[in-house]
Amino acid sequence: MKNLIYLLCFASFINANGMLNAQEVGAVLKEVPSDYIGRNPIYDYSENRLNNTDTIPDFETQSAKLKITGTIFLNDGVTPAKDVILFIYQSDDNGDYEMKISNQKRYVHNRGWIKTDADGKYTFYTFVPGKYYGKGEFKTIHPVIKEPGKPEYKMYSFLFDDDPSLTKSCRKKLEKKGIDNILKLDKKEGMFVATRDIVLGQKDGGL
Repeated sequence: MKNLIYLLCFASFINANGMLNAQEVGAVLKEVPSDYIGRNPIYDYSENRLNNTDTIPDFETQSAKLKITGTIFLNDGVTPAKDVILFIYQSDDNGDYEMKISNQKRYVHNRGWIKTDADGKYTFYTFVPGKYYGKGEFKTIHPVIKEPGKPEYKMYSFLFDDDPSLTKSCRKKLEKKGIDNILKLDKKEGMFVATRDIVLGQKDGGL
């Protein structure tokens, strides 16, 4: 509410001074919806129209570049899912979740969005995240899904096959629950590549 009041005052001031016309004032007000602070960051994309490929901030400066690609299917596991938004966020290469602030809302810097076409395919250009060693934490990429006409939900985090913290015990636990969320990396032309197909409805129920 405070943010909205600030924008109203700002827009009124600028318009009174002849610097913005009515349409431009409306555009300013639409930049920050009234529920912006509390809503899930999956809705905070800045592009007017999402596509099925996105690049995570800082990708170009990373040595362990990673391409994650796959197909999102309906819950039958066969039919490609159209118009699904997939949001991911992750730590940086040191294992830190670098935080930024926009319009009084904190968010993770390393994040991105895609929206599937009719073929259900998606691609992210990102990098292998780091972690705090000695704490038993995993290298992790966190996905959130938004199906058309349904609320968003968290999926099981993407883990990495070469992560020493991913013990045999952890792997057996995942297998027993039927959770397939481990990325196996190949190296192609100086970049790691992983394929991760997704079947809708596989919500994060914890390990």
